[in-house]
Amino acid sequence: MAEFSLQLNEDQKQIQSWVHEFADTVIRPAGEEWDEREETPWPIIQEAAKIGLYSMDFMAQALMGDPTGLTLPVAMEELFWGDAGIALSIFGSGLAAAGIAGTGTPEQIMEWVPQCYGDVDKVQLGAYCVSEPDAGSDVSSLRTRAVYDAATDEWVISGTKAWITNGGIADVHVVVASVDPDLKGRGQASFVVPPGTAGLSQGQKYKKHGIRASHTAEVVFDDVRVPGSCLLGGKEKLDAKLAKAREGVRTGEKQPAMSTFESTRPAVAAMAVGIARAAYEYSLAYAKERHAFGKPIIMNQAIAFMLADMATEIDASRLLVWRAAWLANNGGYTNAEGSMCKLKAGRTATWVTERAIQILGGYGYVREYPVERFHRDAKIMDIFEGTEQIQQLVISRAISGLRIE
Repeated sequence: MAEFSLQLNEDQKQIQSWVHEFADTVIRPAGEEWDEREETPWPIIQEAAKIGLYSMDFMAQALMGDPTGLTLPVAMEELFWGDAGIALSIFGSGLAAAGIAGTGTPEQIMEWVPQCYGDVDKVQLGAYCVSEPDAGSDVSSLRTRAVYDAATDEWVISGTKAWITNGGIADVHVVVASVDPDLKGRGQASFVVPPGTAGLSQGQKYKKHGIRASHTAEVVFDDVRVPGSCLLGGKEKLDAKLAKAREGVRTGEKQPAMSTFESTRPAVAAMAVGIARAAYEYSLAYAKERHAFGKPIIMNQAIAFMLADMATEIDASRLLVWRAAWLANNGGYTNAEGSMCKLKAGRTATWVTERAIQILGGYGYVREYPVERFHRDAKIMDIFEGTEQIQQLVISRAISGLRIE
C-alpha cells in the first residue's frame, strides 16, 4: 500500500508541469476556435500524440505505474484547466481503454487498448458505449442486445447507444449490451467492436450546450457481428457469472458499466476541478485589474469574499479527488469516496463558474471573455458519468447500508 501524502513526488511534479505547459500553450489558445467550430480538434490531438500525451504508454503510466493513484487526476486537472472540450477530445479514448482494462483478459487488453490510441503516424480513437435513449442513469435497463451464434462463434449486437463520446468516428467501440434481459444488470456483458465492422454507424450528432469540441453522437448497431474473442473477459467467465445470477447467488461483482464508471470517477472529478480553477484564476486576475469607484473591485468585500469561497471550494474538491484516487489504488473505496468526490467537484465547477460570470458582470456574459464558456462546459460535470442524484444515491446507500431507491 502506497503512503498517502499531499506532497506530489518529483515524477508527478514533472508530469504536472509538462501537461500544464501543453494546456497553456496549445490547448487554451485554441479553446474558443474549436468551441465555435463544434468539431473534433484533430490537429491538437495529433500534437498531443507527438509528445506522448495521447498514448497508451502515458495512460498505462498514469493508471498502472503510479501506486498513489494521483498522477491521472493531476494530469486531468491541468488538461481541463486549458479547455474542457479539447481536453475531453484528448481524454475520451481513455474511457474505452478503461472499459477494456477493467473487464478484459490480459490478452484482450494488450490487443485492443493500443488500438484506442494508434500512434503518431495514425492517431486512432476509442468510444465507450453505454447510455441509450431510454436508459441513462438506469444502466440496468439497457435494451441493446447481444445474442450468441454458436454456429459461427460470433455475437450479434443490435440496438442504439446515445450520448457517446467519439461515437461513430472512433476506430474501436466498446459496447455494453444485455445478453440475458431477465437478469437486468447482472445479465450484461462488454464487447469490443473492431474498426470497420459492418452494421455500425453514427446516428445523430448532438449540438451541445458545452464541451463543443468533443464529438458526441448516437451509435447504431444493426446486427453487428463480432468474433467470440471480442467478448471481454471471455465466454467461460460470462457463462459462470450468468449461472450464478440465475441461481440467485450474489457475488458482489458490479455491472460492467458501473465498474468502469466507479474507477474513472476521480479522474472525471479532477476535470471539474480544472474547469473551476480556470474560472477562479481568471476572475481573480480580473478583479485585481478592474477598477470601479476609484479602486480595484477586489477591494470590495462582496467580490473578495466570493473569491475566498471559490478558492476554498476548489481546494476542498481537490482533496476529495486525491483521497478517492489514492483509495482506488490502495484497497478500494470504503464509503463511496469516488461518488463523494464526483458529487462535490461537479457542484463546485458549476458554482464557481457561475460566480466568475458574476464577478465579470456584463463582460462575463459575452463570448469575448472565456468565463461564459467555462460555465457552459462545467454543467456537464453534474450530469455525465453518473448524475449528481446518482452520486447521492450511491453515497446514501453506502452510509446507511440500505437499498435506498
